[in-house]
Amino acid sequence: MVPIERWLSGAREHSQQHHRPLVTLSYAQSLDGSIAARRGIRTPLSGSESLEMTHRLRATHDAILVGIGTILADDPSLTVRLVEGKTPQPVILDSMLRFPLNAKMLKKNNVPWIAHRLPEQGFHPERAAALETLGVRLLPTPENTTGGLSLPVLLECLAELGITSLMVEGGARVITSFLEAGLVDYSVLTIAPLFLGGLPAVEAHERHTLHDIGETRPPFPVRLRDVGCERLGDDLVVWGEAG
Repeated sequence: MVPIERWLSGAREHSQQHHRPLVTLSYAQSLDGSIAARRGIRTPLSGSESLEMTHRLRATHDAILVGIGTILADDPSLTVRLVEGKTPQPVILDSMLRFPLNAKMLKKNNVPWIAHRLPEQGFHPERAAALETLGVRLLPTPENTTGGLSLPVLLECLAELGITSLMVEGGARVITSFLEAGLVDYSVLTIAPLFLGGLPAVEAHERHTLHDIGETRPPFPVRLRDVGCERLGDDLVVWGEAG
């Protein structure tokens, strides 16, 4: 079983020492490393047992983070439904404030925090006002030199708001950006037994427009330590500490 309780036992100390939450990267992919048939298309991959494991992971973290692409493609609720536990605070990377005003999570009373550009870097006051009326908390985040939101600054902001553990679920640009920035502490990967030939989970060595990967990129590969694995239904779950 994923040793998440052991990992998170030091989350508060980690947050105080590094001024950011402990980050667990968790997502499902096919045998060929695809997370969707193509960008913007919802492609369920996890079986029922591994999906329950994912909800257990959600319940143990303070917050859960996805990019706006995942919201627009899937309209997820990001709640804990398959196990007993508290739903984590959703955090959305959405530099242009494209978050839909009729999103499912708003109907589920799971109001997100949204990271977006600073006013002087391209702000949408009307959208901001509409979202705040719905109870959304806006997190103005500076851009890096390539025009993406600064992940280190955002994580420091989350730590100041009391978030000590953060689960990152995707999509591909978010996964890549966190790995390239060296901001992943642990990873839990569900591998579904199919070849999809679709969108790769890790788009290595690209500079994206959404997220900060820093002035210098830590080189790939990112190797896991203390690796474990378990079969859940037809899926294989692999976990470990990111090096």
